[in-house]
Amino acid sequence: MKKILLLSAGLVFAGLSLQVSAYDGTKCKEPGVCWEPKPGYPDKVAGSKYDPKHDPNELNKQSQSIKEMEERNEKRWQHLSKTGKFVYDVDEIE
Repeated sequence: MKKILLLSAGLVFAGLSLQVSAYDGTKCKEPGVCWEPKPGYPDKVAGSKYDPKHDPNELNKQSQSIKEMEERNEKRWQHLSKTGKFVYDVDEIE
């Protein structure tokens, strides 16, 4: 009876472990890297209909705003160093 119970438990365990390693339809380069493009997706995105064609002005907006923010902070810091009083609104400093 004990043998049958152990054999059946072993078969159940083996069956579960085979289900876990079943083929899921993807071709993985390595474990965990299983991205596949959909059928019809081009090898090179540049120049295809999937190319986002970003506007350079849109891409430069953030760097431009960061530069302006740093200039405002520099004015605030200089005013704080001279007067000892912090003023948030830069227009009030000048």
